[in-house]
Amino acid sequence: MTYPLTGYHHITACVGGAQEDVDFFTQIVGLRMAKQTVLMDGKIPIYHLYYSNADLEPGSVQTTFPYARKAGRPGSGQVSATSFTVAKGTLPFWKDHLKKHNVDQDPVKERFGQSFIRFRHPSGIGFEVMEDKEDHRHAWSTPEIAKSEGVRGFHGAVLSVREVEETERFFIEALGFRKTGVDGNYHRFETGTGGANKTVTLLHEPSRPAGSWVFGAGTVHHIALWGADDEALTQQKAIYEELGYTDASEIKDRFYFHSMYCRCPGGILVESCCNSGAGFFRDEDEAHLGQKLHLPPWFENRTAEIMAELEPIRVPQTATAATV
Repeated sequence: MTYPLTGYHHITACVGGAQEDVDFFTQIVGLRMAKQTVLMDGKIPIYHLYYSNADLEPGSVQTTFPYARKAGRPGSGQVSATSFTVAKGTLPFWKDHLKKHNVDQDPVKERFGQSFIRFRHPSGIGFEVMEDKEDHRHAWSTPEIAKSEGVRGFHGAVLSVREVEETERFFIEALGFRKTGVDGNYHRFETGTGGANKTVTLLHEPSRPAGSWVFGAGTVHHIALWGADDEALTQQKAIYEELGYTDASEIKDRFYFHSMYCRCPGGILVESCCNSGAGFFRDEDEAHLGQKLHLPPWFENRTAEIMAELEPIRVPQTATAATV
């Protein structure tokens, strides 16, 4: 059977303040500011900020909802950590870089033979830089982080689950992943060629209480997997329904892409998405990408109201395409 989703597109976290989030991802993680827009559900003005590698590739796109109005509850059924790849031999740089910026970090560890450092966003969310000699995607650069040391994109998400079996079945039967290893409480699943951008890791935490499912600072809201077009999303929805996962949403218009959502048995929300038209270039060109807020057409009559309620943010020029 051929499955329609081929790897990650983005991973979305709920954070606290907008400016501290911009500073964290553009200066500390070293990602490119790709888009400033808003959460397209509901009536409350909430930023939706996008960051990526140099080439805006699916599988490198970290997005956030700065949701300081309410805290989430971290726990099982959520993303425990998001892992980015970096070049082999660069962890000493990352250790010093994170220390310089007073970022909470753990000692270097190893999982499935790959070394990584876990560190935390100001809102408490876990991220990792993991050495991967096989990943040759292009990193963004900053005054402090050279392309040779920068993050290339996702290795994958680490998902906390109380029980492995049902979530394992979901990723294998509904999404086409295969199980490729067990390392202690970690269970690895890969799709396609495997490796960077094609790996999901389940962390078995049977006694960990469930995390919250609503928008709330300090939690990861969903992972998003990539399909070629709307037909791929339609095929994925049919697979879900055929297997009995009947809570899959309708396909939604997110302006830059189309999306469909399904919550897996372990609790993690999984989005399927594909580009809509020109994607991130629908409303700004390469030279101005990520420099200012853009609203979808259905919010244009609320521009003044939305702008008045959002926290003003400043994006470093080195984090935008204007310096390319």
